[in-house]
Amino acid sequence: MSQKKWATEALESFDAVVAAIPGFRVREGQRQMAAQIAQTLAAAQLGKVEEGAPEPKKSIAVVQAGTGVGKSLAYAAPAIAMALARGTRVVISTATVALQEQLVNKDLPALAQQLPMPFKFALAKGRGRFVCKLKLERLASSGENSEDADDLFAEEAAEQRKARPRAETEARMQFYASMADALASGEWNGDRDSLPNPPEAEAWGPVAAEGSSCTGKHCPVFSSCTYYERRKDMVAAQVIVANHDLLLSSLGARLLPELSDSLLILDEAHHLPQTALSQFACDMDLSRLQWIDKLASRALRVGQLMEVDELADIAGHSSGLREHLTDLARLVMETYGDTLKGQRDRFGPARVRVPRGDLPPALLGPLAQVMHHASGFLDVLRAIAKALKAEIKDKPDEAQRLSQLYAQVGTLAPRLEAVHDTAQLLSQQPETREDGSESVPNAKWFTVEVEGDYIVVKAHASPILPGATLRHHLWSQVRGAVLTSATLTSCGSFDFFLREAGLHGDAAVQTLEVASPFDYAAQGTLVAHQTRADPREAAAFTQEMVERLLHDLSQVQAGALVLFTSRDQMRQAVDALPTAMRSQVLVQTAMPRAMLLADHRQRVEQGLPSIIFGMQSFGEGLDLPGALCESLFITKLPFAPPDDPVGESRAEWLRTSGRNPFNELVVPATAIRLAQWVGRAIRTEEDQAHVYCYDRRLVATSYGQQLLNGLPPFTLEKRAA
Repeated sequence: MSQKKWATEALESFDAVVAAIPGFRVREGQRQMAAQIAQTLAAAQLGKVEEGAPEPKKSIAVVQAGTGVGKSLAYAAPAIAMALARGTRVVISTATVALQEQLVNKDLPALAQQLPMPFKFALAKGRGRFVCKLKLERLASSGENSEDADDLFAEEAAEQRKARPRAETEARMQFYASMADALASGEWNGDRDSLPNPPEAEAWGPVAAEGSSCTGKHCPVFSSCTYYERRKDMVAAQVIVANHDLLLSSLGARLLPELSDSLLILDEAHHLPQTALSQFACDMDLSRLQWIDKLASRALRVGQLMEVDELADIAGHSSGLREHLTDLARLVMETYGDTLKGQRDRFGPARVRVPRGDLPPALLGPLAQVMHHASGFLDVLRAIAKALKAEIKDKPDEAQRLSQLYAQVGTLAPRLEAVHDTAQLLSQQPETREDGSESVPNAKWFTVEVEGDYIVVKAHASPILPGATLRHHLWSQVRGAVLTSATLTSCGSFDFFLREAGLHGDAAVQTLEVASPFDYAAQGTLVAHQTRADPREAAAFTQEMVERLLHDLSQVQAGALVLFTSRDQMRQAVDALPTAMRSQVLVQTAMPRAMLLADHRQRVEQGLPSIIFGMQSFGEGLDLPGALCESLFITKLPFAPPDDPVGESRAEWLRTSGRNPFNELVVPATAIRLAQWVGRAIRTEEDQAHVYCYDRRLVATSYGQQLLNGLPPFTLEKRAA
């Protein structure tokens, strides 16, 4: 079938679905988006390419679709119809759990009833969201005192257990036993998220499935493994719903379909660059090193049982690793100790960033040795793992015992890998190119904090350009993709997002901006307060802002959302609340999100005023239509925290390259964040809302005008100081 026919039939499928929905109004923007997606995905050349053939054709669409366009239907209907016609699959990746649940529980089931060709869909989750039956059986039967319990490796866990009362230990044993019973009876499917009250990380970690400790098909309980049962659903599905973290972490791991032979949809795509930076950042603990001895002794014991030849290297690599990590911690404190000790009043760990990513020469020697010993140690672990798997295959009767041995060694492998990867990023020093310009440095920083009896020194490293990372890891594999969100343009242009996402200048990329169907000028008013105090003078500004905010909140009759940029700012507003208003305010930090939103809805339905005080996470993905959010209050422009080490390193690099980080990085990023926040106000064509902003920079600066240009065209009302 030709590209043109694929595109035509995919769009016809979309039209048929829309026509079949009772009372559904055709939206011009939604169909425009569906047509663009059909054309883009039809043009992508999928599958294997013969040797010597030209490079396969790539086709990528970047689509900004305003609130109310109906993005999920606009991309899902044509993409799925085309995948079925082409005999391939669709991977839909989101940033939030809320959108994943909406797709899996609502949008895709509805679409499956409308499309003429049947399709199956599945939710992809990381292995760590599922229980490992072997671990659960061991802990349920022998409790945490089993010498094989996986969480005994870490000395930090040992510290926690010392302080744990006997009653709590017994309660944890009962908890694991109840989980095992629920799993055996079929009341629970092994998915952490399906438990009525999902456990905290400390309780879940010891029983979570992990790739490094899993023998896969060689495991004695493989046939009933909860994780691999879910994988079977994925193999049979034509549509896989994942998230950006899982997508990037599983590249090359065969968890998701091959991206060169499937269609990729990235919803909430504005999150992709930050997810990439988080995914490829790494850190290592330079202080708590007993795990190295534990790993060495277990590797030696298991390796001797398997008669692995490389065992002689273990002693040298483990002692060398310990020695040079200790040396590194000492050198870090000698070099940066005064700066770190001067931050005792700081919230969280003390931190020092390495200027220009240029580590002092004294640290490079120990780092090279750390990398050498970690690499050698990992080679030995791989040899042991290979021998164990072969033994399990040859001796199925001993599979349970051998799988437990595999887990004992494998559970610590990620720590060793993290040490190797962190040392590698830290060792990459900036270089001067032939044209005199500097190579892009990595962000490098060290932290110190007190945890129990330990002074913990950690080393951290991260790339600073998400675009370069995504080009190398993601776009090198993708053939056909759509990136969409309500906020991809910044100050009226796609350029910032395209650079951040690694797509700027790519000939395969087309952009489309689809306007919201809402009449913002008629439905909403943006009230811009101009305070006397400069927002950069935190104390004076917050005091004045809180006074004005409380005055405006006193007028609230239904649902309202107040967004703060810092905990301290929110605390001051809470402390200033008059007694009569306190019962109307729900504070994000006081209760779980789901409970808070349920309380809010109930109050508004009863005709009572209800005001949510939230931090930045409430500025996105929150759907409060109608009376649930008739008033939105933005206390301050949402600039990123000024002390983020990756952002600092990037700004520093831009300055040394003769560029302006404020104009090139800070303003565009803030524009996207502000547009997301403002997007909480109008959610349907019937909504009426007021948006209040107390930051005078929005109307009093040139960059504020840029920010305004990136917002929906509300009726603007300026209020003087």
